[in-house]
Order: sequence, then C-alpha cells, then structure tokens
Amino acid sequence: MDLHRVTRQSETEWHIPATGKMRVPGVIFATEELMREMDEKVFEQTSNVAALPGIVKASFAMPDAHWGYGFPIGGVAAFDPDDGGIVSAGGVGYDISCGVRTLITDQRLDDMTPPRKNELANELSRVIPAGVGSTGRLHLDEDELTAMLQGGAQWAVSHGYGEPGDLHHIEEGGRMPGTQPEHVSQQARKRMQNEVGTLGSGNHYLEVQYVAEIFDQAAAAAFGILSRQIVISIHCGSRGLGHQIGSEFLREMAESASAYHLDLPDRELACAPIRSPLGERYLGAMRAGINCALANRQVLTHLARQAFQTVFAAASVQLLYDVSHNTCKEECHQIDRTEGTLFVHRKGATRALGPGSPQLPPEYRPVGQPVLIGGTMGTASYILAGTEQSEARAFSSACHGAGRAMSRHAATRLWKGRQLVDELAKQGILVKCPSLRGVAEEAPGAYKDVEAVIEATDQAGLARKVAKLLPLIVVKG
Repeated sequence: MDLHRVTRQSETEWHIPATGKMRVPGVIFATEELMREMDEKVFEQTSNVAALPGIVKASFAMPDAHWGYGFPIGGVAAFDPDDGGIVSAGGVGYDISCGVRTLITDQRLDDMTPPRKNELANELSRVIPAGVGSTGRLHLDEDELTAMLQGGAQWAVSHGYGEPGDLHHIEEGGRMPGTQPEHVSQQARKRMQNEVGTLGSGNHYLEVQYVAEIFDQAAAAAFGILSRQIVISIHCGSRGLGHQIGSEFLREMAESASAYHLDLPDRELACAPIRSPLGERYLGAMRAGINCALANRQVLTHLARQAFQTVFAAASVQLLYDVSHNTCKEECHQIDRTEGTLFVHRKGATRALGPGSPQLPPEYRPVGQPVLIGGTMGTASYILAGTEQSEARAFSSACHGAGRAMSRHAATRLWKGRQLVDELAKQGILVKCPSLRGVAEEAPGAYKDVEAVIEATDQAGLARKVAKLLPLIVVKG
C-alpha cells in the first residue's frame, strides 16, 4: 500500500481522511511493515465502506486485512438504525458465523507419544467429515432443520451432542435470538440437510495443538490454560446454508438499491436499510445462519471429544470458548459519551470484549473475553484476551487470523500438496486432508506472518496476548 495516501497516528494506527462521499474516516490498524505489504484494495474498500449510510465513528480494518467482496476481510463497521443505517450481506460474508472454538484437555505434550499421535490423527480423520460436499451422520427433516436454525448449539446439546456446560462458554450462550427461519430459502435448507457436523473445505480445519508459550499468567489461569497442555481448535462456519443465504440476499440487495435510493460506491456493497422489510428479512435469515454455525461446531465438538477419549481414555475435554468472525450483531456501544444501539458488521474480525463485560462467563470477566486466532496450517495460533480499551478502539473487535497474502490459485502455482504434507510431517505435524490441492491452496506461505499480525493487534490495544499454540495434527477439508 502507498503510505502517502494515509496519515500515521501511531506505530499501529493509520487514518484515511474522509474525502468525497466518505461520511467518516477510515482507520487501519497495522505496523508499517504490514501496511506496506497490504494490497491497495484494502484502502479502496475501507474508504468505500466509510461512504455507506448511517456509519458511525469510522470504517475499520484489522491487521490481517486483505481484499474481500465489498468489505475488506478484516473489516469492522457499525451502523445506526435510527440514522438510515444499513445492513450488508457483503459486510458479513458468505460463510456466515465462521468462527473458532478451542477445547482444553487434561493431557500434556509428553502424553502425545508418536504412536498416540498417529492413532489420534487417524481417529479424528475417520470421524470428522471434511472436504468439498462432505456430509455428516445427521439427516435433518424440515422440522428438525427449523429447530436447529432456531436453537443453535442449544439444539445440538439437547440432542446429545455435547455437554450443557459447553453453552456457558459460547457467544450468545450458544443461541442467537431474533432468528426468522422462514426467510431461509428451500435451496439453503436443502444444502444443509446432511452437512451438520462437517468441516467443509477451504481454510476450515480441526487442529490438535499444544500450549507453547504463555504471555499473561493471570488470563491463562482464568482460561484454564497450562504450559505444554494439549488443546483442540475447530475453525468452520455455516457451510452451504450460509453461502446460499449470502448469495441470495446479495443479489436481492443489489437489485433493490435504487428502490431504497442507495447510491453505492461499489455494487459489491449491496445493502438495505436496517429498518426495511429487506433488511429485517436478511437479519432474520442471517441470525438463523449464525445458529447453524454454532450447531455445526457443537456437533463437531462432540465428535472430537469422542475421538480424543477413544485414544486417551477418560480424558477431560472442556470448551474454553467459541466466537464467530463473520457476523452482524445488534450491540450497545458508547458514541460521544452516549450509549446507543448499533449494528456491528465484523467480516473476518472477532468480537473482543474487555474485562468486566456482563456478557462474559463470571470466571472470564476479570480478564476479558478469550479471543481465538487461527493460524495457517503449520504455523502458530493464538489465544488473546479483550482489553479495557478495545471498546473505544474498534467496537470491541480484533483480528481473526493471519490473513491471506495471495490467492488460492496463486498458491497452487507455488506449492504442491504432497510436498507440503511431507515437509510438515518432518516438523512433527501430521496433516489429514482428502484433497492435496486443498493443502496447496492453504500453504502457510500463502498467508501473512501471523506473528506480525498478533504483535500489531497487541500493540494497538485491540486484544492482548495470552498464549501461543503450535500444531501437532491438522484435519483439513
């Protein structure tokens, strides 16, 4: 990115002045090195989002930001429903409620002997459906599918997938209110009938990891994290249902822009007023998509627990936290010393509530929300915590991963899947994937340096480092 186009405010904050049709400035959180490596489309898309009706404070981009559909991935924007604010399907993304959940176990790295690791990798690969078009054990009829869209992880637990205690450590208690399943199309429903409890493809994964380093002992203690502890992280979303909802509403929003007198800087920013029939229908369907993702990760949690306990008999596998990074949520925030209701879009950005938030489980309130940052197959993942200043910085938001540095097509020209699997095996990382092309597309080198992204996030006060996780087993789609 050309740094002459932005104004540096600090070591990790850069402003795009509000010019032209921009209603608010753009704010990018990044170090100088990350800024120089960031593609120019981030500047353009952050500026375009700043021109949307009802936007409040600024259009934000996180340190992992890169080009996306309409909104940059890593984009955060809040809109005032009482000031003509909009909701955008592109501001949520196709994979509604894609997110990360991390499970903590009572096993240590020393327990993961080579035979045990191989056995666990094979068992996880056997029970976790992964890959394009993968289907699970569940087949939902219309009534059960509606119940799942209304109940989320609570529905899954009520059907025996997981433990009631899991729900206390899931965003929204495992169930997003305000759903309207009647606005989820038959095509979207059909795509999900057999996909609950599946990873899917792309950058989705299940990883067995260990705690390699602890930075914040107080937060780690509150989270139940110990050095060299074995943990499990699951990264996936709402599968075909979410993609279908996004596709259908993006098309309808684009076609309805003139009827709502919306002058959009980019057709990909298709949106609708929050207080409009179309906006309300999308919000109802999108919230159902969030519950779909929560149910999906809950069923996967149950399957992962079973696999882990098959290899490590009577092992404890507890849910640390589950948080999404592709959502639009109705939240209360401080604006000019006045608290108001805003609709916060986080596209490739994670909610990061600070200490004292009543929305957090009591044991986490003193230290802030666990913020789960996925790595890039073979590189580190991180557990962060929300900070006291995260609310004022960017509506309690942080990065969600490393962020792509090149397209999937470009990655397959540079790397071969078999070569990567063999190289990672030499590093002690076992990769199970039904598609070697999928491995090549997700090569670690196709992403930004996750260490640099985490340091920028920490320095910017968006979230603080708690623990570093390194992979042992990767199950990918």
